[in-house]
Amino acid sequence: MARSQNSGEKGDPIIIKKYANRRLYNTDSSKYITLDFLAELTRKDVEFKVLDAKTGDDITHNVLTQIIMDEESSGQNMLPVGFLRQLIALYGDSMQSMVPGFLENSLQNFRDSQKQVQNVIETAITSGPFGEIAKTNIELMRSARDALVPGLAAKKREAHGPDDIKELKRQMAELQTKIDRLSRK
Repeated sequence: MARSQNSGEKGDPIIIKKYANRRLYNTDSSKYITLDFLAELTRKDVEFKVLDAKTGDDITHNVLTQIIMDEESSGQNMLPVGFLRQLIALYGDSMQSMVPGFLENSLQNFRDSQKQVQNVIETAITSGPFGEIAKTNIELMRSARDALVPGLAAKKREAHGPDDIKELKRQMAELQTKIDRLSRK
């Protein structure tokens, strides 16, 4: 049976087991995975649950927190110090139980608004007299983003060797060729 984008078969989340040696095992694909892989699943809205392999305890929250810490420590700071201080101050507060729901709803509203703005801008750009050119450029930019960003994100914690740089240069040359072809049309 085909897997839906948001969950495993029958709507169940993918089960990931974390072993004492800190290795993560995807029971769906029967492969060991990394935190970067889980971050990518999260970006794609794929539901998963991380269980301690020994105790069976759900440790998804801890693993997601670790992913955030890794992202923050790699220079991808999204959480300002003031926000972190305010968040810490709310622990133990009488309103603490309301904070998770508020934050979750606020972020969902932000993401919904972000999608609406992107759709409005895209519609405005593509509906004018140069609509077809704009559509082509948008697709080209999406291709460039998809080609370059995931490759860089997966390797951001590793030192780039000569082969990585050659591959990036090759991809950039391909994109430049496509841009040149489109600009001649």
